[in-house]
This record gives sequence, structure tokens and C-alpha cells, in this order.
Amino acid sequence: MERKFIGPIANRAYSSAVTTRAGTTIWLAGHTGTVDGSGAPLSGFDDQVRQTFKNIEATLKRAGGELSDMVTMTVFIRDVRHGDRFVELRREILVKDFPASALVTVAGFARPDIQIEIMPVAVLA
Repeated sequence: MERKFIGPIANRAYSSAVTTRAGTTIWLAGHTGTVDGSGAPLSGFDDQVRQTFKNIEATLKRAGGELSDMVTMTVFIRDVRHGDRFVELRREILVKDFPASALVTVAGFARPDIQIEIMPVAVLA
């Protein structure tokens, strides 16, 4: 797949735009991470962010992709004070070639234990 990352904003771990020339687009539903792989509840923001990305990665693998195939994501957080921490974690998890992104603070989610939800789009070769 041919991808071009336009205006990467490295210190915020996102790109202003991403162009692609490829075949399959994967539109993912919103993903959360309130329980770990063994079903134990996760209450900390960092833990939920990490688990959310693990859940996204698992969905992408089932669809034939991986995290590096993401080209955009809409991120919803409950507490505006977690915005900068999310950016740090995203940079750590995705490392480079960051997708385009929007970060939105919301009043609440479908369940009160959710602190973050990510709705990404990925493009495969």
C-alpha cells in the first residue's frame, strides 16, 4: 500500500492528513478497553488506553490488518485532563507514521466505567 503522511505533528503523535493508494478500507466500530485479556476490570486511564489499542489490533488482525494500517482515528475521552497523557501513550504505542486524528472530550459513554473510546479507519494494500 502506498501511503503518504502529510504534516506529521510528531510531538502530538498524529498527521494532519494521510493519503493512500490501496484496495481495502476497514471501518472499525468504537473500541474500548475496560477489561483485560482475562476479564479483570481496568479502571486506570493508562490501562484502558493500552487495552483499547490491543482490542483494536485484535480486530484489525481478524480483518487482515494491523495497527500500522490505521490512517485515521476519532478518539473520545471523558476527562479533558487526560488529553496530553493520551498523546504520550499513542506515541509510545504507534511509534511513527501516525494516523490523522481528532481528540474529543465527551460528557459520558454508554457505560460509566469507560474512560476512552477510539473509532479508527484502516486501509490495507
